[in-house]
Amino acid sequence: MTAPETETLRTQRRSPRPPAWRGQVPVVAVVALGGAVGATARYALTLWWPAPPGGFPWATFWTNVVGCAVMGVFMVVITDVWAAHRLVRPFFGTGVLGGFTTFSTYAVDIQRLVDLGHPRTGLAYLAATLLAALATVWLAMTAARRVLKWRQP
Repeated sequence: MTAPETETLRTQRRSPRPPAWRGQVPVVAVVALGGAVGATARYALTLWWPAPPGGFPWATFWTNVVGCAVMGVFMVVITDVWAAHRLVRPFFGTGVLGGFTTFSTYAVDIQRLVDLGHPRTGLAYLAATLLAALATVWLAMTAARRVLKWRQP
């Protein structure tokens, strides 16, 4: 004889669900595609505006600052204004902007500056990028919200 609890467990059947990876394949694909676009744009910018040895890496600095500003506006638009398709945020936010902005190059630039005997420039770059990125994303979000509020009837 079985306990009543085990009897009900045996009779409950779940409806078949597709494997979890099937729902994630499109997300991974759009992140990869967006990342390729963003990383290519960043690489092109660093080729166009190279940093001299021991000099401040302006291309990477402005890449990160501009990327933060765009991310701030983008997040306000897709959360407050526009019900975006489920793949827009992974493609543009994670992919394009994630590939465009760069923490790894930022870290390598700091290490290179220190190794070349320019620790003050490396420290200034470290602090300036951090402060500018945080301030820019906040300012962009605030400005976007104000513009959107102002435009509403």
